[in-house]
Amino acid sequence: MGKKEEMMRALAREMILRKNEFKDEVVDCIYFGGGTPSVLETSEINSLIQTVYDHFKVGDNPEITLEANPDDLSKEKISQLAASRINRLSIGVQSFFDEDLKLMNRAHNAQEAVDCITLLSAEQAGSRKHFQNSSLDLIYGIPGMSNARWEENIDKALALEIPHISAYALTVEPKTALENFIKKGIIPPVQDEVAQEHHRILLDKMDAAGYENYEFSNFGKPGFHSRNNTAYWEGKTYIGIGPGAHSYNGNRRAWNVSNNPKYIKAITSGELPQEVEELSKTDRYNEYVMTRLRTAKGVSLQEVKEVFGNTYYDYLLKQAQPHIEEHLLFKEGDYLFVSKEGKFLSDGIAADLFLVNLI
Repeated sequence: MGKKEEMMRALAREMILRKNEFKDEVVDCIYFGGGTPSVLETSEINSLIQTVYDHFKVGDNPEITLEANPDDLSKEKISQLAASRINRLSIGVQSFFDEDLKLMNRAHNAQEAVDCITLLSAEQAGSRKHFQNSSLDLIYGIPGMSNARWEENIDKALALEIPHISAYALTVEPKTALENFIKKGIIPPVQDEVAQEHHRILLDKMDAAGYENYEFSNFGKPGFHSRNNTAYWEGKTYIGIGPGAHSYNGNRRAWNVSNNPKYIKAITSGELPQEVEELSKTDRYNEYVMTRLRTAKGVSLQEVKEVFGNTYYDYLLKQAQPHIEEHLLFKEGDYLFVSKEGKFLSDGIAADLFLVNLI
């Protein structure tokens, strides 16, 4: 048995081992992410999806997303995926400029990115588009990227009429070519001021194009907000299957070992190779504030009072007040929101609202 077949069996086996964790929940979205899930054959994808249907309660119309890179998506591959049960693709474009892609060590080029997205909306027999629902990722704050080039990146994405766009500030990962170039002075370091300006441009252009900024990094046309992203940022329960996958049920986090052979060996033996962290009340409060503050729904003050109690509620209002006075946060009815000026700083603002010591 090959390594891929072993992994496929282990993934299906883990789902069966964990079916009772989700027995009272309805599966509304299935997400194939991490690594390159697009290397799977259509039959393998359908087999894994069928395992979900066989052992969990699945909603009538689940969102089933697969992550892919442009160089993975040939015309033939897109046709195969369209024939599978996948109904949404998330494509790691990152930039429509070759110099940016080389800097980030991406395998695809700008033309491949345009070509694959154009193919997504190509008509099949019966005039149905391959994928009505799809998303692309862009990266901003790249060293050397001018405001004009960032605007052009956004314009190219909008011209392709893709209904969902995710945009992330560049982070420099350790031991990468990018980190090495910065250390050697070949390229300038990432600058927060540049990323913040790019983010401001992003908000303005996406709003003008009719996209809703439902979460800090995510923009969707009405009806095209990612259910997977929404569930994560609203603190809903999810199960992560596979090496390195994380799970959450509101009271605890769990994550699988990242090593493939160790993962397969444990699952084959009927064991779950995971570590578990039980979340304290303060952990849950901090997480609630962090995630909700990033969303368009905001932090419900009433929910904080009901779930966590008056001490947390009073603390939150006290910590929020300086940010309200600086117009980085604002209260509207029962909710606390980040202002447009505060959006880029939302994670730092959230940290100021955290409770560090247990009550």
